[in-house]
Amino acid sequence: MKEKLYTIPVNDAFAVDCECPICAMKKKLEEDAVDYTMGPSYMEDDTRMQTDRMGFCEKHMRMIWEKNNRLGLALVASTHIKKITKDIEGLAAQGVEKGGLFKKVKGDPVVEYLKQLEGSCFVCERIQTSFERYVMTVCYLWKSDGDFRKKYEESKGFCNEHYRVLLESGVKYLSGKQLEEFREATNRIYMENMKRMLEDVEWFINKFDYRYQDEPWKNSEDAMQRTLTKLNGIIVDEDGKLR
Repeated sequence: MKEKLYTIPVNDAFAVDCECPICAMKKKLEEDAVDYTMGPSYMEDDTRMQTDRMGFCEKHMRMIWEKNNRLGLALVASTHIKKITKDIEGLAAQGVEKGGLFKKVKGDPVVEYLKQLEGSCFVCERIQTSFERYVMTVCYLWKSDGDFRKKYEESKGFCNEHYRVLLESGVKYLSGKQLEEFREATNRIYMENMKRMLEDVEWFINKFDYRYQDEPWKNSEDAMQRTLTKLNGIIVDEDGKLR
């Protein structure tokens, strides 16, 4: 099947030798979004308006920090702080509405504002639409591209979160026999590779027993790095940094 623009990132992710190609796909989206955030875009009014409103989650703030663009981060942070303080000053002035005898007490508007702020992130929001489209493309390629289906079935499985995402997406975008085959394959791929992962972890443990010290490591030397991906969707790069 001839590749189209929106299928290329999906095929590329499934060509990566990793424990979850969906994680690889999302990681690329995150890196592109962070590069965009710390690129020339932070000087644009519409981008700054969004970063001022949403801020960043802890994970993506760490990624932004690693870009080592201190001036860019300072400019983004300064206007974000100005917006937060202005918003909170206005909300704090309202006070907490007290309830009467039969009147429910309303929450503190400052608390509600902070809860909303904690749950928002410019990078998360920027990648969400693309990520959902990519997962939909996985289902599209499954039903229309035999080469991709073979690549899917030969993958090393998925992390727990993206295993769930794939099952949910299958129900959403497939039906009938295609859905049945997709679910059967996805379940099998997940279970086979989790069992493989367990074997590697258990052999890794054995290597700390003096009785096995002269035995080969087999495939277990990087078992714990790969386990982080399988269980929590964390990718460990060559430098040992967590993504």
